Amino acid sequence: MPSVGRAVHPVAAVGLVLENLWTWYRRNWRATVVSSLLTPLMFLGAMGFGLGSQIRPGPVTEGLPYVVYLAPAVLVMLSTQVAASESSFPVLGSFKWDQRYYAITATPVSVDQLVAGQFLWIVLRVLLSGLAYLAVASLFGAFTSVRVLLAAPVAVLAGMAFSTWVLALAASVNDEGNAFGNVFRFVMVPVSLFAGTFYPISQLPAWSRPVAWVTPLWHGNELARAAEFGHMDPLTAAGHVAYLLALTTGGLLLARHRFHVRLKV
Repeated sequence: MPSVGRAVHPVAAVGLVLENLWTWYRRNWRATVVSSLLTPLMFLGAMGFGLGSQIRPGPVTEGLPYVVYLAPAVLVMLSTQVAASESSFPVLGSFKWDQRYYAITATPVSVDQLVAGQFLWIVLRVLLSGLAYLAVASLFGAFTSVRVLLAAPVAVLAGMAFSTWVLALAASVNDEGNAFGNVFRFVMVPVSLFAGTFYPISQLPAWSRPVAWVTPLWHGNELARAAEFGHMDPLTAAGHVAYLLALTTGGLLLARHRFHVRLKV
């Protein structure tokens, strides 16, 4: 980090925050392999190939194996989980335990630049995890077209539409157990089950479908599957993207506010 009193270009300041986070990750990346890659791949194997072997291809799966239908949604689910994980305990820890954020903002790096760097780091983590998943899952025949690469940025956007709100929460609480535990148990798990990850939401009771519509995961699933199967009209796709961008922006603005309040700047 730059010494106190020395002017730093805003872009360079954001880059310094990214460099700080990358340095930590480069030394500790092995601890994230299971949650970021192995778990979703095992999940894909169990549900896509295991359970999927008992599901006949039909109109919903475009006549393809169930694993092909499931794989893009697992990418979105993975991205959401990685983004939420990176936005929770590591962020709270930088406030509460190692107090890294206080040290950073004691330099010419501003709170806004800190938030921007943290946000971009989460984007990078999610993107790298998603690309690794795509590469390995492709070896097992889970994808049928290179168009699925378009699902990677879609999954990142869906992840950030959820995790920016977790980022705001992490900047607001001190009791990490209850706060994050409730988010993971009572929000992420139900959303994964009822947002069209494993089956179309048309299979849900009509009264419950609007609940799925408001979740970023459903919008990400729809876009990711459209990338894989190659069909969605531009207006519908634009609506999904606009909704995810709105959620991301709202969460990021709230997170920025909470960072300013907590760092008292």
